[in-house]
Amino acid sequence: MLATGQGRRSVGSIELDYAVPSADLAEYITLFYDFSADVPMLEDVERADYAQLRFHLSPGQAVYAFPDGSAQEAPDAHVLGPTSGPRSVRVAGPVAVFGMGLTAAGWSAMIGADASTMLNRVIDAAPLFGAARLQGVADALRESPGVGPRVGICEALVRGLLHNVDPRYANFIRHVDAWLAGSSSPEMECLIAATGLSRRQIERKCNILYGAPPKVLARKYRALRAAVAMRGGEEGVADAIDRGFYDQSHMIREVKHFTGLTPRQIRADPGLLSQLTILHRSALGGVVSPLISET
Repeated sequence: MLATGQGRRSVGSIELDYAVPSADLAEYITLFYDFSADVPMLEDVERADYAQLRFHLSPGQAVYAFPDGSAQEAPDAHVLGPTSGPRSVRVAGPVAVFGMGLTAAGWSAMIGADASTMLNRVIDAAPLFGAARLQGVADALRESPGVGPRVGICEALVRGLLHNVDPRYANFIRHVDAWLAGSSSPEMECLIAATGLSRRQIERKCNILYGAPPKVLARKYRALRAAVAMRGGEEGVADAIDRGFYDQSHMIREVKHFTGLTPRQIRADPGLLSQLTILHRSALGGVVSPLISET
C-alpha cells in the first residue's frame, strides 16, 4: 500500500478514508475505502463511477436506486456494476462499509463478464467468488478495524481472484485510459489511430470492459472533472464550460446527468458523500491516475 488519502476525513457523523493499492494491484483497483456513518438512516447520492466490490459490515441492508429507475437490494458482499448516472443509497445505520473500485482491467480479470450487461446493477458476490471465502474476508474485516489492516486483507483477496487476466485487453485498456485522461473532449479518431482498431471494434471492447461506448465514457469523465473542479473552488461555472461543453445549459445538463447535482448544488450543497469523495480523492493528485483524483 502506498498511501492513505491524507488521513481519515469526516463530515458530521460520516467518516471516509481512502488507501492506494500496492503497485502490483494498481492496474486492477482504483482505491480502497473505509466508510462509516453513525446515523439512524443513511440516504444519499453517489455519482456515476467505476464498478465496485463492497463488504457491508453492519446489520442494515442497503438498497440502491439506479438511473434506469430500478431499486435493488444489496447482499452483504456485492459487486456494483459500472454506473451511467447517479445512484441513491438507503440503509439503516449505523453503517460500516469497506470496498474498492474496479478498473476495466480489474473487471476483466476478476469478473470477466460483459460489463454492459451489468451496467447499473447489483450483483451478489458470493456466486462469483465463493461464499465461504467472502465470509472469511468479512469476518476478518470486522475484527481488524482501521484502513491499513483492512487493505491487507482485501489485497490478499484480490490477488487470489486475478485468475482471468487477458493480455489481449491490457494494451487496449491503457490506450483508452490515456485517451480519457489526455483531454476533456477526446476525439474518437485519436483512439482509432492509437489502437489501430475500427470504430466498431473499439465500441464493442469498451462496452465489454467499461460498460459503455467511448463517447459516453468521454462525456462521463468530462462531467465528473467539471464537478470536482467546481466543488474544489478551482473553477466557476464559466470556467467549467471551457472543458468542451457547448454552452452553460449543456454543461449543467451533463453535470447533473452524471452526478445528480446541478453546478449550483455542487458548489453550495453537494451532499455528504459528494463532499467526502471530492475532498479525499482530490488530495491524492499526483499519487494516482488523474482519472481517479480528478473525477
